[in-house]
Amino acid sequence: MRREQTSKTPPPDELDLRGVPCPLSWAKAKVRLEELGRDQTLVLLLDDPRGVRDIPRAAEAEGYAVDAPRESAGVWRLAITR
Repeated sequence: MRREQTSKTPPPDELDLRGVPCPLSWAKAKVRLEELGRDQTLVLLLDDPRGVRDIPRAAEAEGYAVDAPRESAGVWRLAITR
């Protein structure tokens, strides 16, 4: 049986950017972020070390809230909230 979501916040969107080099990965993420509503979260899946380093700085510079990247099995998850 599936549990109902108790929070009004929708689940985060996910954008797989593995294999996409930076700065193209930031450009794609930025387009997707612009489509989100206020207080919505986008989770990026990254494997490019440059993107893991540069995307959080670029997002924060544009006023987004960014969680610390988390790595698992060579894939980084980066949550950005609009």
